[in-house]
Amino acid sequence: GVPHTEVGGIECDGRAVGFGHPLEPGRRVDIRPVPAPFDVLRPSPLRPEPLPRVAFLVDANVGRLAGLLRALGIDAAYDPSLDDASLAELAARDRRILLSRDRLLLKRGIVVYGRLIRSQEPQRQLLEVLRFFGLGPPFAVFTRCLHCNDPLEDVPKAEIMDRLLPLTKQYYADFRRCPRCERVYWAGSHHERMRERVEWICRELGEGD
Repeated sequence: GVPHTEVGGIECDGRAVGFGHPLEPGRRVDIRPVPAPFDVLRPSPLRPEPLPRVAFLVDANVGRLAGLLRALGIDAAYDPSLDDASLAELAARDRRILLSRDRLLLKRGIVVYGRLIRSQEPQRQLLEVLRFFGLGPPFAVFTRCLHCNDPLEDVPKAEIMDRLLPLTKQYYADFRRCPRCERVYWAGSHHERMRERVEWICRELGEGD
């Protein structure tokens, strides 16, 4: 029941082979796990075409993971309306790493890069992904829209003044806006909470502050 995305190497009589290698009587076949940290930017015998960038596609069964990754500035696409076939096709087309707790989804042949998430708690899922793919600080915190995943753009305060509450107008000067949904972001109290979360993540990863 192991998805092929969890396989890091196959050896037949001590020789590295691919997924399509035919099995023959009397041969010894060893199947090895993907070693962590997994560098998806480098080719391997089972995955000769590396990814051009680290970018994820998050399944609905680990949906909160998308927002946590985006908060760190990591590209994480998420659409809870997609079925398994659409998720697999999107991961292949956009060359994204599919994150899911669904073994059957990750067994689809079109999925080349993926990870079966073991943890059930979102914060632990985040640590699991960061550790497995070797992602660490410094993180580009609040550079992506938490709702759309698009990179945020700087926006002049005067351009959005009519959308701001009185205290926000008074105490904040720097703002960013999502080019798709036009949500506006600034360094409010959520920034302090995010800073504390990043510090916790760094401690858990053993990276210091």
